[in-house]
Amino acid sequence: MDPRDCRVGILGATGAVGQTFVRLLEEHPWFTVTAVAASEQSAGRPYREAVNWLSGAPIPSDVATLEVQRTDPAVMDCDFVFSALSSSVAGDIERSFADAGVPVVSNAKNYRLHDRVPLLIPEVNPEHAALIETQEWGGGGFIVTNPNCSTTGLICGLHPLMETYDVEAVQVTMLQALSGAGYPGVPSLDAVGNVIPHIGGEEDKLATEPRKILGSLEGRRVEPADLTLSAQCTRVPVRTGHLACVSVRFREEVGAPAVERALQRFEAPASTEALPSRPDTFVQVLDAPDAPQPRRHVDAGDGMTVSVGRVQDCPVNDVKFVLLSHNTVRGAAGGAVLNAELLATEGYFRPERKSEAVSQP
Repeated sequence: MDPRDCRVGILGATGAVGQTFVRLLEEHPWFTVTAVAASEQSAGRPYREAVNWLSGAPIPSDVATLEVQRTDPAVMDCDFVFSALSSSVAGDIERSFADAGVPVVSNAKNYRLHDRVPLLIPEVNPEHAALIETQEWGGGGFIVTNPNCSTTGLICGLHPLMETYDVEAVQVTMLQALSGAGYPGVPSLDAVGNVIPHIGGEEDKLATEPRKILGSLEGRRVEPADLTLSAQCTRVPVRTGHLACVSVRFREEVGAPAVERALQRFEAPASTEALPSRPDTFVQVLDAPDAPQPRRHVDAGDGMTVSVGRVQDCPVNDVKFVLLSHNTVRGAAGGAVLNAELLATEGYFRPERKSEAVSQP
């Protein structure tokens, strides 16, 4: 059996992120959705009846007829699961799957900062997948996470710079789309014609997650990157696409042309070359003075390419630029699918892992 040929379950399949998983996995060359799970209220019903389908495209026919199951590893027929669960319930449920020997590729925040759980962006830190071998769940199960949607876009812009230069500090103002709040999301009277300068927990995530992702793997742990990051997060009346206004200070003399070159010349690690969801261009640098814009550029690379524009010298720090990322694709379900593709190529979903695992109390 090809270790990339996997049966996939989706936890939280009826929610907005769960639906994005369903859509992205339609006709995926390696992964086939064989199980969907949601709340007790949805369990036992066909997926097409249980879900409030948000996409304009039809529900994939193979998934539409699946019976929604309880979030129980004993009843789900799959090789691994994607978790689109709310953080309010994800912790215990994801642990139960890992303890039952079922690998979990999670979009939830609960285990992102766990010492032995990889916080992955395959083009940035694929070597961190080795933390899986340090986990002590039962029967070969493990948990891997992708970052917060805002963190993901920001890191995609910072990593090529940190590969080339010594970054000391970053200031960022995030203009975050309404879809980042899930469905039904922000009340219309707050969202329309308004900006909300607070998103609970977002600024803390942007202060902590990048240091883990950009850190170095030292044995059984990640040594956090030496980076100071100040973030302000606002909710804006845009449907999709998180826009970041970024200012970077370097420990050496670096100007705008050098930053542009570093972004344009970046090459993703060889380990990602065969991954179906990896975009041809990791970061595109746009020359237009009014780019990037969510309406025009958010779908670049099928939502997996990050767009950068307005790269300029900064009189306060060194260089400033504007960055756009697709919050529900690159920043959520698409990032998790790419993580799973990396894990598949590394053999982490092979059946014999269960027999090799040493059960822990």
